[in-house]
Amino acid sequence: QVVYEQEGVFIHSSCGKNDDQDSLIAGILRVIEKENEVVVDWRPLDETLDTSNILCAGKDSSSVVEWTQTPKEKCSRGADRPSSYEAEWDMVTTVSFKKKPHSNGDATTHANGENEWSFLFSLTDLKSIKQNKEGMGWSYLVFCLKDDVKLPALHFHRGDSKPLIKCLEKHIALNESPHDERVLLVKTQKSLSQSFENLFDEPSYGLLQKLKKDPYTVTMGKFSKVTNYIVGSLRSSDTSNQRRPPSEMADFLNDTIPGLKINQQEEPGFEVITRIDLGKQPEVSRREPVSAEEWAKNMDSEGRILDVDYIKRLIFKGGLCHTLRKEAWKFLLGYFPWNSTKEERANLQRKKTDEYFRMKLQWKSVSEEQEKRNSRLRDYRSLIEKDVNRTDRTNKFYEGEDNPGLILLHDILMTYCMYDFDLGYVQGMSDLLSPVLYVMENEVDAFWCFVSYMDQMHQNFEEQMQGMKTQLIQLSHLLRLLDSGFCSYLESQDSGYLYFCFRWLLIRFKREFSFQDILRLWEVMWTELPCQNFHLLLCCAILESEKQQIMDKHYGFNEILKHINELSMKIDVEYILCKAEAISMQMMNCKELPQTVSEILGIENSSATPDSDTGEDESAADLSCPTSLYQSVSTPVIAANGTRDGAQQTAEMQSL
Repeated sequence: QVVYEQEGVFIHSSCGKNDDQDSLIAGILRVIEKENEVVVDWRPLDETLDTSNILCAGKDSSSVVEWTQTPKEKCSRGADRPSSYEAEWDMVTTVSFKKKPHSNGDATTHANGENEWSFLFSLTDLKSIKQNKEGMGWSYLVFCLKDDVKLPALHFHRGDSKPLIKCLEKHIALNESPHDERVLLVKTQKSLSQSFENLFDEPSYGLLQKLKKDPYTVTMGKFSKVTNYIVGSLRSSDTSNQRRPPSEMADFLNDTIPGLKINQQEEPGFEVITRIDLGKQPEVSRREPVSAEEWAKNMDSEGRILDVDYIKRLIFKGGLCHTLRKEAWKFLLGYFPWNSTKEERANLQRKKTDEYFRMKLQWKSVSEEQEKRNSRLRDYRSLIEKDVNRTDRTNKFYEGEDNPGLILLHDILMTYCMYDFDLGYVQGMSDLLSPVLYVMENEVDAFWCFVSYMDQMHQNFEEQMQGMKTQLIQLSHLLRLLDSGFCSYLESQDSGYLYFCFRWLLIRFKREFSFQDILRLWEVMWTELPCQNFHLLLCCAILESEKQQIMDKHYGFNEILKHINELSMKIDVEYILCKAEAISMQMMNCKELPQTVSEILGIENSSATPDSDTGEDESAADLSCPTSLYQSVSTPVIAANGTRDGAQQTAEMQSL
């Protein structure tokens, strides 16, 4: 839908035959709404314009400045796509400057015959707009994109640019620059879309425009369908299109993710880790889910949990029967204090119910006129409505039209925007709420459990992605300790940055397991046993399970990404939980555990050293697990490494 159109918008080319004379290129400027984005499009009125009037040799007669397609645009107009206006929607493009060797002063044109001055960009790529001051002739604007590409100035010969600015402000927030009143800055929105811009923003390589365009759909559901494009983008180079060497790829990824410093076999500290023998992984078994009877037996007459550590260990080893989840999840997520009585919890619920509906009333009472002047709330609502309509729609709780479950999902997410307006709503958060609401079957309880879960996950959704960066770095440390050979193989295939784990970490495996399996997985992780960051060991378990196939079949960058993506809904949750627990036991029993790994897992290890062997007497090392999980529920061999005596361990094990 065209929401703005203006003729008589000119580009003034400074390549006229005389230095004091511009070449005027008349065109049409449009703002177009298309699916999940808004784009700005400028095209000359005469597409057959003689480009020799536009391009000319520079004054130093050494080069020709040419508008050219970026690699992403070239990709989008491959042989399998028509070269038409509509086809450009498949991948929004931007333009960039390219220096071209001067060839006897002759100007050049593109082989496809399209005018080089045409441009099209998404508003998500816009960084700022520069305007001329009032009373300074006709109005003009200069668009500056986030990759610091400045588009040619657009001169409005028929009318001014104010209607355009007014139109753009319906879709983006514009603030006057404190340094230059002529510049309007696009106010950053904390969204997953921009997270992906931070993660993959390298315009000269034409990276991942589809992820920028619709990160939710591409990242959560269709990652494998764009793997060919991703690998082509990462490995392309200007005109030679040759494969980039791994060392250069490593530098490139390190530059695009500031702070993500995953070493590629160069940091001395890793040499020590590779020599550590973790020993054989122990056999691990799981028990039946905690029953209602077991839960009731561990509660006193006033409703207090008698032994919190014991009940957490039971949940970690077997999960919960479904009838218990509605009550137990409130404890696991921190909504209910573990030491509270039944009466105290009832009072808390009354207080939280009142607090919830006060916040809900805030957005419910906003009039249409108010919302027109509140772009952030309008954007949050728009994102929520789109995501709610595509979240777990095959689940009976959410299927069909006018489903009450969908209404609750929408209302809770809107109310969360009032609770944390700075973060607001970010695509992917509906995936975290859906199972919680399904279990709670209550709007208020689901909201406060979701708030507690978001307290854990908050950094995943922040603009700077600090949580995601930290987790990827930590995962790299753990995987290198577990299998340095596999890490080396991944690095040789430009995959050492573990980008294929991004979705796993972002929404805690929500798209990798079936709905019922994710209920089991989450409640196990919420026990915070057997160590910190157990979810990273789950990643290690999955990757180690797939290592043989990846290495035996010599998978490259593209095949690794495709293979990992296609594991979705094919992973055995009980097997992976056993394997991850076994890995944790391996690491906890290692007396030479590197200090970095000890800190990641929250393990006290007095013999650990940062990067090198200390030569101290290792027999004096005292390794203990803060949760004491294996002091009571693991096999006798493992339990013997704990701190309690064998008789006590055996008694506790029998009680389980």
